[in-house]
Amino acid sequence: MTVQRVSSKWAKTKILLLNKDLASYVPDTRIYSLSELQQMLDAYTLVYIKPDQGTYGNGVMCAEKVTVPLSEHSGGISAQYILRYETSTEAYKELDSLHRAITQLCAGKEYIIQKGIRLLKQGGSPFDLRVLTQKTPDGGWESTGIIGRVAAHQKIITNHHSGGTTAHFRSLMKEHMNMEETEQLRRKLKDLGVRTAKQLQKKYRNLKEIGLDIAIDERFDIWILEVNTKPALFPFKKFFKNPAVYRKVKKYALAYGRRKL
Repeated sequence: MTVQRVSSKWAKTKILLLNKDLASYVPDTRIYSLSELQQMLDAYTLVYIKPDQGTYGNGVMCAEKVTVPLSEHSGGISAQYILRYETSTEAYKELDSLHRAITQLCAGKEYIIQKGIRLLKQGGSPFDLRVLTQKTPDGGWESTGIIGRVAAHQKIITNHHSGGTTAHFRSLMKEHMNMEETEQLRRKLKDLGVRTAKQLQKKYRNLKEIGLDIAIDERFDIWILEVNTKPALFPFKKFFKNPAVYRKVKKYALAYGRRKL
């Protein structure tokens, strides 16, 4: 049985944007270029630059436009650009210099640029959420689990391969909302996972599972950062104390033909 994988972030984004309801959850995303870098930094001040095809957060960069005061004699303010990747932070006075640095790191590969979302934090570290949505044995879709991912110190991404740690969804959200609000958010995220999977399946008929990377910003707005069509299942086995959660994840995965769990 074929389990379809889609590597291009841009291809998946374009499919989501065809659905007006889902499009409202997708941050402004474009193919990277100097002109797009300038426009998006002017509009949002914070952007993420990601390889169109890549895994584990490899190659992800973050660029920010900050204003710095000029000398007291000249007055006024000046723009400066900050580039972060892995554990490095570099500053540039000119946009062209920033672009050259980014282009060198891109190493000839196609990249996308996305509006930066300022994530909620736990203990000063930003976190996002992974919603796992799977094809059920009867042919439907179900969101079978949600886990939190907290970024490691000085890292701009949250996933396990970059040193991020997993956390319970409810424990992350209790610093920011009450139990009823958290439960409402959980239901909304699970429904969003199902709607996203159904939309992608219109194009990719053999899709069987997705991992939805979700950002919650400081206004509690929900953003779809990325959709992974080969989501890691081991965090659900390793992390959940309730074995019934992983039993369902495994049952569904075996039913639709996933070999490596």
